[in-house]
Amino acid sequence: MLSLTTAQLDAWIAFYIYPLARILAFIASVPLWSTAGIPRRTRLILGFAITLAIAPALPSMPTVAPASLNGLWILLQQMLIGIGMGFAARIVFSAIDMAGEIIGFQMGLGFATFYDPLNSSQTPVVAEFIGLIGLLLFLSINGHLIYVSTLAESFYAIPIGPTPLTAGSWLNLAELGGKIFSAGLLIALPVIVALMITNIALAVLTRAAPQLNIFALGFPLTLMGGFFAIGVSMDYLAAPLQALYDFALRAMLGFVVPPSAQ
Repeated sequence: MLSLTTAQLDAWIAFYIYPLARILAFIASVPLWSTAGIPRRTRLILGFAITLAIAPALPSMPTVAPASLNGLWILLQQMLIGIGMGFAARIVFSAIDMAGEIIGFQMGLGFATFYDPLNSSQTPVVAEFIGLIGLLLFLSINGHLIYVSTLAESFYAIPIGPTPLTAGSWLNLAELGGKIFSAGLLIALPVIVALMITNIALAVLTRAAPQLNIFALGFPLTLMGGFFAIGVSMDYLAAPLQALYDFALRAMLGFVVPPSAQ
C-alpha cells in the first residue's frame, strides 16, 4: 500500500513551488511576456510548463516545510528575486523607449501620441516604432528562449535558500536604472546630431534670408531630416541593441554583483 509521510509531501511541494514562485514573478514583470497582449491564463500555463521542464535539473531544495514561517519567507524571497530579474530585463526596453521619445521630441513629434493597449498608456509614435524594432530584433535572436535559459541558470547563480539578499544587491538593481538614460541617449545620439545640424542650417538660413517663414519651413525640414536619420541609423542599430540585450541578461543573473558597465 502506498503511503506518504509529511516530510515527503513537503519535499515534493517545495520541489515545484519555490521555482514556480520565481518563474511566475519573472513572467509577470519581464518585457514581452508581461504585456497585456498575452492573457494571464497563457502566462500561468507558461510558468507551469517552464517549472515542470527545468525543475528536475535544479539544485536540491531546502528542507523546510512550505507552510511554515521559514517556508513562506523563502517563497517571498523567490518572488522578489523573480521581480528583480524582470526589472533588470525591462531596463533595456525602457532605454529603447526613451530613445524613441527623445528622437520624437527633437523631430517635433512629441505631441503625436496614441493609446497603446499593450502598455495601457499614451505612447509617442516614434517611441512605439523604435520599441517595435527593438522587440523584433530581440525575437529574431530567440530572446524568448534566452529567457528560459537565463531562468534555469538563475537557480545556480542565486540558489534557493533562507538567506536573504543583501541591501547592496537591491541597491545594485536600483542603480541599473541609470542605464535607461545613458543607453537611451546613446541610441538617439545619431539622430540628435543630425537634427542639430538641420537646426543650425535653418538658423543660418534665417539670418541670411529673414523674409523666410521659419515656422512653415523648419517643421517639414526637421521631420524629413529626422526620418532620413532614422532610416540611415537602422543599418547600425542592431549592434548597440544586441549589446544592451547582453547587458540585460547578465544583469538578470548578476544584480547580486553589479555587471560591468557597457
